[in-house]
Amino acid sequence: MVVYETAGSTARITINRPDRRNAINPEVVRGLASSLERAEQDETVSVAVITGAGDKAFCAGGDLEGMSTEGRVRQHLERADVGGLFEAMRASRLPIIARVNGHALAGGFGLMLACDLVVAAEGADVGTPEIDIGLWPFMITALIQRDVPRKVALEMMLTGKRMPVAEAHRWGFVNRVVEATDLDGEVDALAKDLSSKSPLIVQLGKKSFYEAEDMAVGQALDYLSGMLTVCLESEDTIEGVTAFLQKRSPQWRSR
Repeated sequence: MVVYETAGSTARITINRPDRRNAINPEVVRGLASSLERAEQDETVSVAVITGAGDKAFCAGGDLEGMSTEGRVRQHLERADVGGLFEAMRASRLPIIARVNGHALAGGFGLMLACDLVVAAEGADVGTPEIDIGLWPFMITALIQRDVPRKVALEMMLTGKRMPVAEAHRWGFVNRVVEATDLDGEVDALAKDLSSKSPLIVQLGKKSFYEAEDMAVGQALDYLSGMLTVCLESEDTIEGVTAFLQKRSPQWRSR
């Protein structure tokens, strides 16, 4: 249900359920988690891309088939450790790009937001339609609150209305919107750019970004000051500054 492949320094993780619009079930969650761990352990990988198969949906959310019987929803959510997957994505050393090839709805919207950067194809929609079937996007609320403006987020969740990715881009929670034919080129270019940076500094920077966002300002400044000290003592920072002064490309050592 989840396909893992690498090309150069990029790991591509694909939900392969186009007939179900790449809906999430426990097997998909486990497949995403194990694929991410596989990428983490591969020292040749510096960027991960998450996407869905086909051109209709990035991920349409939780698989509702067979969930009408009383208690099935609760059991399904207990089996699918979505929260653990989101935490692993945020804690990953790798920058993760969402390649949004189609609609990203409900849990699929949460999966998109759990990625660090989002590149979307024109014509795709995002949204939280759970309210229309008597559900609420509880698990992904933690991500929505951090990425989507407050009033926009609550309106999306209360009405269930979809939002075009072009509007999501204007609100700032989609990085780039391109024609579908240009999607792979744009994702590849972004992955190549990220791969050219120091893996160590990318890891330190991503960690500090998410760690500091929930801290009080004073606590955040103290924490970030410590992270800056760690950064300045790294061989990669010394190499980066030296290469800049010598007008050459840096040779990263991840130390």
